[in-house]
Amino acid sequence: MNESGLRPADFATADYRSVLRRLTTLDDEAATQRAEAVRWHDGRLAAADQAVEEAGRAVQEAKRAVAAAQRTVEEVDARAAGLWSEYVHKVGPVAERYGRMMPPASIPRQRSDRDAADYLDEVATKVKYTAPARPITGGVKLLFTVFGFLGGVAGAILNHVLRQAGDTTTDGTWQDALPVLALLALLACPVLAVVAAKRVADRRGSGLDATTVATVLITGLVTAGLLVAGLRTV
Repeated sequence: MNESGLRPADFATADYRSVLRRLTTLDDEAATQRAEAVRWHDGRLAAADQAVEEAGRAVQEAKRAVAAAQRTVEEVDARAAGLWSEYVHKVGPVAERYGRMMPPASIPRQRSDRDAADYLDEVATKVKYTAPARPITGGVKLLFTVFGFLGGVAGAILNHVLRQAGDTTTDGTWQDALPVLALLALLACPVLAVVAAKRVADRRGSGLDATTVATVLITGLVTAGLLVAGLRTV
């Protein structure tokens, strides 16, 4: 029901004043609706502008996050490569069981709040760890003494062979230097025995102290000297 009591079908029979009053009312209603439509449009436009602005800020923040994540990945890769190089340098060929190149990153079986830096710190601690040297037991000392004995035997045999070859040639050729080489072989084999003992000690994680080195060297020289003296009397 309209305020004037007129329906659209009644305009044909209504008087002039009623029609004029109704038209005035319709014009006011139209103005109110136009104003409401303008306010709705302005509100929607402002909301859309705000949404676009917030989306722009979110995009910029996402770009910064991606750049930071990329820098973190590069830093983690560089540190992991450094730790791998240090590990390979420390353990040598043993590292080849993991492959000749740095193994790819893997996701931990148990997820936690720890980040890559925490795991790298843990790896760095393990890489830098050096097991304490195992003490040299009586059996190991006996083994090193055997090294010295074998070095002395080898030196004496080489000395004897080279001296015999030198005694049979006096033609002024390089073979005249065989007695000198025989003496060098006599001294070098006990030294090589010390080197062999050092390699065995390194593999066992035992420290090769000066006393042990002297034991191997003296054993080798004494053995070589006794054998040389014995061979000369034969």
